[in-house]
Amino acid sequence: MILADMGAEVIKVEKPGFGDDTRTWGPPFCCTESAYFISVNRNKKSIVIDLKTEHGKDLIRKLACVSDVFLENYLPGKLSEFGLGYSELSKIAPHLIYCSITGYGQNGPYAKRPGYDVIVAGVGGLVHTTGPQNGEPCKVGVAMTDLSTGLYAHGAILAALLHQQKTGRGQYLDCNLLSTQVASLVNLGSNYLNAGKEATRQGTAHESIVPYQGFATSDGYILIGAGNDTQFKALCKLLGATDLSKDERYKTNKLRVLNRKCLLRQLSDIFSQKNTTEWLKQFEGCEFPYGPINNMSQVFADQQVHECGLIQEMKHPQIGKIRLPAPAVDYVSQVVTTEHFAPPILGQHTQEVLRNVLGLGTVEINDLSKQGVIKCAS
Repeated sequence: MILADMGAEVIKVEKPGFGDDTRTWGPPFCCTESAYFISVNRNKKSIVIDLKTEHGKDLIRKLACVSDVFLENYLPGKLSEFGLGYSELSKIAPHLIYCSITGYGQNGPYAKRPGYDVIVAGVGGLVHTTGPQNGEPCKVGVAMTDLSTGLYAHGAILAALLHQQKTGRGQYLDCNLLSTQVASLVNLGSNYLNAGKEATRQGTAHESIVPYQGFATSDGYILIGAGNDTQFKALCKLLGATDLSKDERYKTNKLRVLNRKCLLRQLSDIFSQKNTTEWLKQFEGCEFPYGPINNMSQVFADQQVHECGLIQEMKHPQIGKIRLPAPAVDYVSQVVTTEHFAPPILGQHTQEVLRNVLGLGTVEINDLSKQGVIKCAS
């Protein structure tokens, strides 16, 4: 979707019948489409091809020959059984960038396992570190391991495109959820590998920075971060607690981490004395980071969210007007001429792609449809 946002022509090949599994991941549904599917499929074209047929496989080969990138998320080896693996396609399309996204990579004892976000997040340590202190492990609210893998794949594809432009050659990219998750352990992984320190659940708190977490107010919560000693002094001043910044136990971040419990107990007592709105007003213009814990309604009503243009509207052929979180990057100096369009209905672009990309005629397209090789949207 990010590549499509940037102007790439993305052709989504779906299976006959229900198409992409996420089309059924609801409620909530908008008409017949799940809100989940709508969230990650804008600017794509949907074609339906039956890969179990020889004609279907041949259509994929033809598309590979005229495409820059081939992206797939089958279990390792599955597409090779169809004659559509990298070794097969690279022979007829040596320029092709072939990107596989799997749960656990192409080799090893887990390679053939299906990979879903929360499962791999558990195997890769994220779920162990998420949740309240002394509480049960929790999943992150959104599929961060999935999303991060997509971001890694996006960056890898762009790098491979640069290589392709210089050499004319494609390459194979092996992206998987487990590799992404382990790489994303960052400081927690380093703490263990280099200092033998096991990660623990901290709620909203941080293992190595204090205070950096949420505090209960009289009517909700507020998040505060003091990443250095100067910010901690500024926080204490605004709280009317300069004695804390002078306390020998809290002089440095190292000492604040060692004396975490005592400091947080004192700060919690102070924050509970006012409501969230009062604290937000008091901290306006301060030099340390702070903010509320917003629900969805508050997020999409937030002034800064609107100022950054983070809600995108488009017209869906069945639903009508839909709204989505907009692309995260704004190319300020670029005049964007790409027309953005809504997530496709199943098979919406089958005829268009076969006609315009592969040059098939009406008779041939109709024959493929009658044989069940392809399906067009009704």
